[in-house]
Amino acid sequence: MEKSITSRVLHRGRSFNFMRDEVSLQSGRKTFRDFVDHLGSVAIIPIISKSEIVLVRQYRYAIGKYLLEIPAGTIEVDESPLDCARRELREETGYEAGVMEELLRCYLAPGYSSELMYIYVARDLKEVGSRPEPDEELQIENLELDKIVSMIDKNLVKDAKTICGILALKRLETVKHTQIDNGNSRS
Repeated sequence: MEKSITSRVLHRGRSFNFMRDEVSLQSGRKTFRDFVDHLGSVAIIPIISKSEIVLVRQYRYAIGKYLLEIPAGTIEVDESPLDCARRELREETGYEAGVMEELLRCYLAPGYSSELMYIYVARDLKEVGSRPEPDEELQIENLELDKIVSMIDKNLVKDAKTICGILALKRLETVKHTQIDNGNSRS
């Protein structure tokens, strides 16, 4: 295990900080680790009907392209992941969820970031009107789950959180249907 000797903020950002830590390796050697210190984030898979999902298309400056994604955002100081998911769902899609279930948690890029993402499934949606952040320009697209999976298979969806979340949801739904078909329902 590596041990931190010193820690320095190279740049304070709005949502995260760029850090440089001097660390001691198990061998006793010293080196530096540059990384993004992140509060964490959420992503939401909003399900409108049995299998219709709300997605957002937005321009991502870092890659110079529009991406089709599940709604997502950064957790604010003293905000729980669930509260953040509810806020981001409302801001980006204009929906509130009657039911919000955590699907999974994953580190997005642990080689250079501490960001842990919580992915939720939102059901029983009610339209309340969107309130995107001033720097967000989003287009809403509703697609069937199987269509999104097909787009992932064809490499048309390139956003990692969307790929991870959608495939986890598809697997979960497949497992549930298999259990019901085999008479193993927990009703």
